[in-house]
Amino acid sequence: MGTRNEFSHLTAKERESLSFPARIVKERGLLVGDVLDFGCGFGKDVEILRTQGFQISGYDRHYFPEYPTKKFDTIICFYVLNVLLPEEQSKVLMEISALLKPTGKAYFAVRRDITYEGFRTHKIHQKRTFQTNVILPFNSIYKNDNCEIYEYQHYNQAQKNHTGCPFCNPDSKAELILESAQTYSILDKFPVNPGHALIIPKRHVADYFELSFKEQSSCIFLLNEVKMEIQKHFNPDGFNVGINVGEKAGQTVFHVHIHLIPRYAGDVENPRGGVRGVIKGKELY
Repeated sequence: MGTRNEFSHLTAKERESLSFPARIVKERGLLVGDVLDFGCGFGKDVEILRTQGFQISGYDRHYFPEYPTKKFDTIICFYVLNVLLPEEQSKVLMEISALLKPTGKAYFAVRRDITYEGFRTHKIHQKRTFQTNVILPFNSIYKNDNCEIYEYQHYNQAQKNHTGCPFCNPDSKAELILESAQTYSILDKFPVNPGHALIIPKRHVADYFELSFKEQSSCIFLLNEVKMEIQKHFNPDGFNVGINVGEKAGQTVFHVHIHLIPRYAGDVENPRGGVRGVIKGKELY
């Protein structure tokens, strides 16, 4: 069976009242504007909050599968990440980053009472389900023995790191393409071609090869997702992927960034050789 996690939806619970994290964010006045409950399960929080005058929609891959087509001021995601594998967690973070308005905020509730991590047989459904503890690199706004709530906003909207590095201090007016816990992506300020994107780890490191394996994996995972976004919006005919490591290799900003450059038919006279063109005259062989 490997690492398939096909029964995560069976962890959704029937309730007749607001969930605990929904009560917390409501009482603190954090449900602002257009709200999305991402991974809403059976949708009880959505149902109750609507009757209380909130403008809220629900999405759940299994129970409410119509994917949102707009961006939201506030997104809540309660007890979803705890039942997902790491790569599934990353995908959810990216999806929420893409659905959030540039100045919006998201709230993630995770369980703090999990004593056994891994796959287990669900007591009621008798299916193989997964659970794990989750720690996020976002601002924690509430914590007790059972629950922790994190507040997330786009990396370029959060408090700036005063290193003078443009990738530690991305322009607050720039629109992020996607973001994960460790990595984010924006369009290049000086694009080679339309859709030229950068994939950037959040930790300030100059050399790609000095990133941890986890950080490198995060970069590549985000690269794959950004490629699909660029394909959808720009429809290029191909891509070049490149990293400049060191001044002699052309690096000018000494914070790791991966270039994803869309290629279009006719953008150069002869594209043969691709990245071999970094050394003039070596393209053809």
